Amino acid sequence: MKLSDKRILIVGASSGIGRAVALKLAQRNNRLILSARRESELTELAKEVEAAGSQALVIASDALDANASNDVVSKAVSEFGAIDVALLNVGDGPSFNMAKVSSDEIRRNMDLNYSTLVNFLTPLIAHMKERQQGLIAHTNSLAGFLGLPMQGPYSAAKAAGRILMDTCRLELKKDNIHFVSLYPGFVATERVADDGIPAPMEISEQQAADHMIRGMESGKSDYLFPATTKWLIRLALVLPKKVTGWLLLKATPESY
Repeated sequence: MKLSDKRILIVGASSGIGRAVALKLAQRNNRLILSARRESELTELAKEVEAAGSQALVIASDALDANASNDVVSKAVSEFGAIDVALLNVGDGPSFNMAKVSSDEIRRNMDLNYSTLVNFLTPLIAHMKERQQGLIAHTNSLAGFLGLPMQGPYSAAKAAGRILMDTCRLELKKDNIHFVSLYPGFVATERVADDGIPAPMEISEQQAADHMIRGMESGKSDYLFPATTKWLIRLALVLPKKVTGWLLLKATPESY
């Protein structure tokens, strides 16, 4: 599927990778539904989208609220007639030490990275199943393949999202709904600038956005990037856990 002349929902569009993806897709004569919590940022983005020649619909909403997520899908369909493509780009990954973190903080992180996916998946699936077509993409993380030091709750939430998307892909293949999981490595966004977590082979937001679009158009179920980090993850998955754990600890600051 080429992402041109499409009705595309981008959740988490107000900043970072989501914003960069929206601006690139704006150059392709799309109708973009821009959703996030911060309405003022979305409004400014919409102006840039329209200046680039695409249409923009701003729907400020909190992805943690299931009812609000349903409303985003309903309003988008009411305005544009349908949603062809959805990019669910919501999540947060602060560093946690499991000896210091509270159970409430862990649950909150699970909600931010897993419940937000669920809240949009269900109404989108219902809409696309009725139409018998559609593409749903989810921004996961390479951390979803391994339990990383300082990112245990985040890694666990992303792993849950990975498995859920795998199930959706199998169950809804007959309905012509396609699912792609996007797995960025380290991306230099404002949110992670001072999080204290090492970021080897970090790429820019613009590079990440190019990869995201390429991944959604690729027809692949899973799209990992950048290439070097992708192959390191694949290598880590076949190495003995003792070896992988030793390597991960060697790359982790002693202060964790």
